[in-house]
Amino acid sequence: MSTDRRTFLKSAGAGAAVMALPASIGLTSCVPGKDKNDGQKLFIGDNIALTCTTSGMVRGYILRDIHYFLGIPYGADTSGKNRFMPPVKPEPWDDVFPAIWWGNGAPQLIEGIYSGNSRYRAFLHHANFDDLSENCLSINVFTPGINDGKKRPVLLWMHGGAWHYGISHEHDGVIGENLARCGDIVFCSINHRLGPMGFSDFSGVGLEKYADSGNVGALDLVAALEWIRDNISNFGGDPANVTIMGQSGGGGKVVTTAAMTPAKGLFGKAVSLSAADFELRDKEMTRKVGHYILKEAGLQASQTDRLQELPWRVYYDTALRAAEKYIKETGTNLSPMKVFQPQVDGRSIEYPTFYPEASPLMADIPMIISSTTNESSNAWKDSSFATMTMDGVKQELSRNYGAKAGEIADAYAKAFPDKKPYELLSMATNMFRQRAVALADAKSRQSPAVFVAWFGWQPPLFDNRLMAFHTLDQCFWFANTDVMLTHTGGGARPRALSEKMTGSLIRFMKTGDPNGGGLPSWPGYTSEKGELMFLDDICEVQFDPDREAREMLPPVL
Repeated sequence: MSTDRRTFLKSAGAGAAVMALPASIGLTSCVPGKDKNDGQKLFIGDNIALTCTTSGMVRGYILRDIHYFLGIPYGADTSGKNRFMPPVKPEPWDDVFPAIWWGNGAPQLIEGIYSGNSRYRAFLHHANFDDLSENCLSINVFTPGINDGKKRPVLLWMHGGAWHYGISHEHDGVIGENLARCGDIVFCSINHRLGPMGFSDFSGVGLEKYADSGNVGALDLVAALEWIRDNISNFGGDPANVTIMGQSGGGGKVVTTAAMTPAKGLFGKAVSLSAADFELRDKEMTRKVGHYILKEAGLQASQTDRLQELPWRVYYDTALRAAEKYIKETGTNLSPMKVFQPQVDGRSIEYPTFYPEASPLMADIPMIISSTTNESSNAWKDSSFATMTMDGVKQELSRNYGAKAGEIADAYAKAFPDKKPYELLSMATNMFRQRAVALADAKSRQSPAVFVAWFGWQPPLFDNRLMAFHTLDQCFWFANTDVMLTHTGGGARPRALSEKMTGSLIRFMKTGDPNGGGLPSWPGYTSEKGELMFLDDICEVQFDPDREAREMLPPVL
């Protein structure tokens, strides 16, 4: 593209990073303000945003000076003979692939996410779901330049939703345009197999072809990293400088990927936000569930191939019914969906992720570990929480903590005397904070440093009862606080914190150390002191402020 044409892109967009969003939503300060070059924002055409991959040529578009490439296949269709199999490379194509819209989401259960009791949730997150299909192995790339020989740091975002739900562009706050612009980096995000389609273990049926079946959804993550290694140079990225990052289930995926033998050397840094579901399943259990699935389908072990012929939803429902029966008959303390997660199989995953010790494969990986102060609460959509008393808190806590509820409530009230009762309730039930500390304790016994953050910024929405909820921090890391308005309200206040967090993330991507990116001096974490960066309007280093209260909670693992 010519220099003259590029100057037209040096202005603020009126729309958000996702073209389908309302035109009233703006962008962050990482986008230049309006000036005399308030011209064309979008460029698409035969010779615009055109580059090659190992499978063929791809065409994207340029929006506000950032190249968008959406839905590029990094693996083949996983249906039919590829179901339960490790990912394979996509078939090469001769024509130019139109990388101008998102790829299919993985098969999952999403009925009702926009209706009924989910209407509040739909407003808050406005989840971006497209078609669901087993042809779901796709990657999105946001980059300031292509075919230019530059070696920009690369970030691979792994979406949340545990191991059974979600999509690469799940919220507008995780679109990569603004971070790519802010840091001159390359942002990638992916879809991969989930739930029973990704983690049905048939390795015990006696057929060697199914040896990896219980971990294929995690092997998809490795395949995406291999695609980055082989292709990202053409998108202006440095395959030798890759950071993996995720939130919630995505945070768990980051930790799991860091423990995967075939992922070694494909990335060098990791960021785990509010990590969930990083406990690996026992292979004895997952193999038994595989036999339960065959029984539920009315098949013998020698007929396992017939499961590949079923429509995905028929197989999905069959697998869940089998898991339910396994749980009922064995007394296993898991929900049916939670059965379908990665396991230590001695092949792609040889060690537990971190507990009680971090996997040795993580030893040379610097990490940022973060969580939010109020991960889960219904206070935002239920005004009765505003009048909750400490007695009410104790009553609610007794459901989880029994006779210890009073002690726990009093301990949190002592640690945080300025917090309202419903805020204390959310903090005292925050298992994500417990997990973050447990992970940091294990990782801190390795080198290099691990940096811990606690996000406590309170959004001015729903009469100030929304609090620092699960997923809120995502848009702050990615310079999207003026995009994800239903999370932040937008404006200068959240943007000021976002600029510091974004700068520190970019610094970490480049050096393995977030210091120098805009936050105060951020020390590495030690179990003795519990050093953390508290992220709020005023950011400061704190020393395990909830330790005494948190240690009264039952162990999370």
